[in-house]
Amino acid sequence: MNLFEEEKETSPDTGKKQSVVNPHEPLATRMRPHSLDEFVGQDHIVGEGKMLRRMIESGVIGSLIFYGPPSSGKTTLAHVISREINAKFEVLNAVLDGIKDLRQVVEHAQKIQQMNGKKTILFVDEIHRWNKAQQDALLPHLESGVITLIGATTENPYYSLVNPLLSRCQLFELYDLQVKHVKTMIDRALTDKERGLGNKKVVVTDDAKNHLADYAGGDIRNALNALEVAVLSSDRDEEGKIHIDLEIAKECIQKRNVRYQGTGDEHYHYASAFIKSMRGSDPDAALYWMVSMLEGGDDPNFIFRRMLILASEDVGMADPHALSMVNSAHEAFTKCGMPEGMYFLAHACIYLSLAPKSNSTGAIFSVQSEIKNRGTKGVPPHLKDKTANSKEARYLDKKNASDDYRYPHSYSNNWTEQQYLPDDLEGSGWYEPGNIGREGKLWQRLEKIREKVREDRRGGKQDREG
Repeated sequence: MNLFEEEKETSPDTGKKQSVVNPHEPLATRMRPHSLDEFVGQDHIVGEGKMLRRMIESGVIGSLIFYGPPSSGKTTLAHVISREINAKFEVLNAVLDGIKDLRQVVEHAQKIQQMNGKKTILFVDEIHRWNKAQQDALLPHLESGVITLIGATTENPYYSLVNPLLSRCQLFELYDLQVKHVKTMIDRALTDKERGLGNKKVVVTDDAKNHLADYAGGDIRNALNALEVAVLSSDRDEEGKIHIDLEIAKECIQKRNVRYQGTGDEHYHYASAFIKSMRGSDPDAALYWMVSMLEGGDDPNFIFRRMLILASEDVGMADPHALSMVNSAHEAFTKCGMPEGMYFLAHACIYLSLAPKSNSTGAIFSVQSEIKNRGTKGVPPHLKDKTANSKEARYLDKKNASDDYRYPHSYSNNWTEQQYLPDDLEGSGWYEPGNIGREGKLWQRLEKIREKVREDRRGGKQDREG
């Protein structure tokens, strides 16, 4: 099936397809780029001299996978490629179509190839939705050259596509379109007399253009749909002109389009930006990414879980109270819900951003590595359970080794020097204390106590109380 407009015969001048303009189609559909020169954005792959552009201009196209966020132009670019190399363009949607539909496309492609040698480009939208068997079904047809695949996905292809398919395709990542790209398409729609609004005498203020482009959130279709609504719903003045000002633009695109949808790779990218902003002590950035996640549909409980982890992993002993504070904010959120719950999310987010930072709790993974690599050592005799040791001492008629244990509370400052690790691990320093916040003060206190006891021992003083 074809999602695009019907085609006339090939132009005798350019050798490329010409299109029938259907005035009943939406403006966004009519303005879909027909060539690389009309395509906006993605200069890193289709700009002058870039690899994909060179491939297209040479007419030698292998199978491709486009991956990137929604509305970045994956489908449009695939269609442009088919027009540039004068190939038959077939579309399958992985959500709706399966192997049966693929077979029909292949049969049709074989007939066209036998008749006139024309290439067939198969565009599979949401290709990550196909399971392994469906993806594998593409392989023999790619090998035979009957079809050239262009797959589009919003998911990371290295995780969502099978390796045999990846090995037969070249991957290109598309980025979010920027405000300048959307404004370019708005201006083009206003001046194009064949497919756009060039014959309607539309006058749009700069403020209105900026608002439409900004609120579209990188979605050209969204901006052009709003522009068309504005034009169709506005009256002409005495000179036959249609004026679109900022107020009209605001009415036609009232809610800003949010790029983030809370799923796939974007979910992890935004969560990563949120965590790294708090870790970097930037409360404004942390709030921005957190609200972006909420607007995209992320579960507030997921956000609280990430903040609980950060409270121990990155704030840790520099402010031990941070964990309790985030936990309390989460509990308050569950009791009150939204929209008041936004205060508790902000409370925790800002607190963690401003809190002193220490990652010393990561020492547990150093110890885990030690045990995995070298095994667990035996407990030193004086640290063993005294009751269990007493049975062994009575049976062997010897001294209870636990009697050598020095009870810290019997000494000044509740501390005495004593070995706690096995002999061959004594002196291991997995824990590296931070020197700021509460952790710095706690560590300095312990170091002062240790030094005082050592000085007392050197002076022959007793540190045992009583």
